[in-house]
Amino acid sequence: MFTSFIEALQAEGIDMAWQDFAHCRGADPDLFFPERGASTRAAKTICRECSVQDECLEFAIVSSEKFGIWGALSERERRKIRKERQIAARARKAS
Repeated sequence: MFTSFIEALQAEGIDMAWQDFAHCRGADPDLFFPERGASTRAAKTICRECSVQDECLEFAIVSSEKFGIWGALSERERRKIRKERQIAARARKAS
């Protein structure tokens, strides 16, 4: 049995080393997990300046992260990307 979420991800082959370089390390987590209706501007600004923004976003999309700002996108924005990817995959499969 895995003792942590990170160990479980690593067992699935998901590399989490990008987190060591994330600009959000040490930042207030409340910025990235705001209350409903609160501003996400500060979190998204930090993300946009981050060298691992793409890796963070991809992690959140692949793992279906339901909450928070990841890779400068909200859950609603990530859900749109997942849906677009599903449509594209179905189109590739059909052709």
